Amino acid sequence: MHEKSLMTGLMKKIVELASAEGASKVTRVSVWLGALSHMSESHFTEHFLESSRGHIAEGAHLDIECSEDHQHPHAMDILLKEIDVET
Repeated sequence: MHEKSLMTGLMKKIVELASAEGASKVTRVSVWLGALSHMSESHFTEHFLESSRGHIAEGAHLDIECSEDHQHPHAMDILLKEIDVET
């Protein structure tokens, strides 16, 4: 359930940013995975593919940075770093 709520929040941010840019498509999504987010790169990719299906970010290239810092203030989070869009 933790993963689903993280992905729901992430997709909401992506849609908001893309809408603000007047985008027709999100082409790249760059994220940072906290060490305690319980997400590996492959696990994140699987959840992203499922969550983005039928949305503006479907098919976007993923740039994923995985943290190993358990003491980082956002160690439990998935942070959206950047998106690229087509207008």
